[in-house]
Amino acid sequence: MTITSHHNQKLKEIRKLRQRRRWRERSGQFVAEGEDLLSSADASGWVAIERYAAAGSGLPGIEVEPSVLASASGLGSGTRTLAVYEERWAPAPVGPLCVYLHGVHDPGNVGAVLRSAQAFGASSVALGPGTADPYSPKGVRASMGAIFSLPLSRADPDSLPGEKIALVPHAGVPLDELWRSCRTYVNAIAKEPESTLMIGAERDGLPDEVVARADHVAHIPIRTDSLNAAMTATIALYELTRRMAPE
Repeated sequence: MTITSHHNQKLKEIRKLRQRRRWRERSGQFVAEGEDLLSSADASGWVAIERYAAAGSGLPGIEVEPSVLASASGLGSGTRTLAVYEERWAPAPVGPLCVYLHGVHDPGNVGAVLRSAQAFGASSVALGPGTADPYSPKGVRASMGAIFSLPLSRADPDSLPGEKIALVPHAGVPLDELWRSCRTYVNAIAKEPESTLMIGAERDGLPDEVVARADHVAHIPIRTDSLNAAMTATIALYELTRRMAPE
């Protein structure tokens, strides 16, 4: 049976999941929209709680009249499919390469960091206090499917794996000079260096008390005051994965 009513209870719940962080936190569920994201979820073995598709699209899921589906979507009339999933949180961040975000308020930046972390083979992403919800619609979209592949955890600086590298604009040593000192910790089993990149918000950066817990402080040499979190993560991940391969 095709859903034809804008007042359908299931679609009302989807709107709440999209619009309210507290509703997502209470239910432990989130919404992903679009064929590419749902294909990424399928490829990573995520099973949807509920899946919906525009009537006549030929896509799997409960059929919904297209204009009704659009009313429940954040993408509007272009929506052909969406699904509800259970959030997944790992008990702790894992190495050999973790990215830690502290106070990054923009969910688009958080999602983009996930995408870069996946691209450069990071093992996990840890979220500290004040960081935006990665399972918000903007975060999920910006991750381009990485949210279905990378372990996410909530963490504090003391629980991060390996040597902690705090990225602070214009402080510490240039990142490209740091890699040799980061090789002092070697995982006895994996035979790989283990480290965590610690990244703060563009305007506020990492708090002093967080920087004090780091093993190293480094910066990306630039001519302006700062980069946003996603750009910082991308450059730093490239630099570390390029230089930290075991000899």
